[in-house]
Amino acid sequence: MKPMRPVRAWLCLSLLALGGCSILSTGSREPVTIFSPDVRVTADPAWPQVTWQLAIVKPTASRLVDSPRINVRPTPAELQVYQGATWAQPATDIVEGTVLRAFEDSGKIPGVGRTSDGIRADYRLVLDLRRFESDYAGQALPSATIELNAKLLHSTDQRVVGSRTFLIARPASATDVASVAAAFEQSLQQVTGELVGWTLQTGQRDAVQMPR
Repeated sequence: MKPMRPVRAWLCLSLLALGGCSILSTGSREPVTIFSPDVRVTADPAWPQVTWQLAIVKPTASRLVDSPRINVRPTPAELQVYQGATWAQPATDIVEGTVLRAFEDSGKIPGVGRTSDGIRADYRLVLDLRRFESDYAGQALPSATIELNAKLLHSTDQRVVGSRTFLIARPASATDVASVAAAFEQSLQQVTGELVGWTLQTGQRDAVQMPR
């Protein structure tokens, strides 16, 4: 079989926004399906309108977690990956992009960006992605499990304004990878919504107590 031509590969990658895309992996005849979660978070009217700006630090994770491979835990002590399937990006990139978009789309904050954007931020959001895996946890169907620790720091004096760990597990409707990927979108939507709301509320409580 001839190698995929560059033009065809570009066309395939351009379809990621539309869902899965099958390509041929190097040295293998088995198709690989690429999943690209597209998560939109609706702003909660109860979230406060803030006047400060936020910088999101690139999330950290272990090497096993921060990978484009889709991890699955069939038993508590065993971690595997789904064959023939992958994320479009490493897990930390997926989380970072989803969180940034949620803040931007919320309309609740005047300025938000990555630390690499160089914005003048009043607070920094530090994220540690502990789990991003499909976990059977003794059940017949796996759950898309995301565990994320967040720390909100004041940019001037580096105070830890607040810290919280979010753990979300949404069961998949079936055991196939497409169903698992759909469950991940639900988990990511929930954990992102909770994170954004917590950050806005925690930062606002601190901001109103700061001396003027």
